[in-house]
Amino acid sequence: MMVKWLRENVVASGILAVLRIYLGYSWLTAGLHKLTGGFDASGYLKGAIANPAKGPDGALVYGWYVSFLKGFALPNVDIFNTIVPLGEFLVGLGLILGCMTTAAMFFGLLMNFSFFLAGTVSHIPTDLFIGAIILFAGLNAGKFGLDRWIVPFIRKTVFKRNNAIEQNV
Repeated sequence: MMVKWLRENVVASGILAVLRIYLGYSWLTAGLHKLTGGFDASGYLKGAIANPAKGPDGALVYGWYVSFLKGFALPNVDIFNTIVPLGEFLVGLGLILGCMTTAAMFFGLLMNFSFFLAGTVSHIPTDLFIGAIILFAGLNAGKFGLDRWIVPFIRKTVFKRNNAIEQNV
């Protein structure tokens, strides 16, 4: 019942617009500061590896993620120095404009979970909660944004073309 309301109600669209713009501003400014301020993820990655999230018994909670950080992220820090700030900026821009809202929110949640698994808490639980609401709302979250025009255009052009190709085979 709640998901139906989120996905179809006009009042929900307005509330979702406020939530996505709020969250989008947070993402956009975080990405913009990193893009303009000489961001380097190596210190964060080294800190996450040295002080991983531990349970009450002192055991690693996300040992597999620490292995990922140590074996892939840190050796390829230049990739992360590019995709993290750019990703944060684009997620924020997408949410503010209501453009490809569900895709932007999916990638925002993916980054939030990545930071969370690395042991950062901060405002992430709130962002995850708001982000889940926006993601569950689907197209209605971008109704008062560019999704009103972009999603129907994509459905008409891209998916119609795919159907035509399948019928010719």
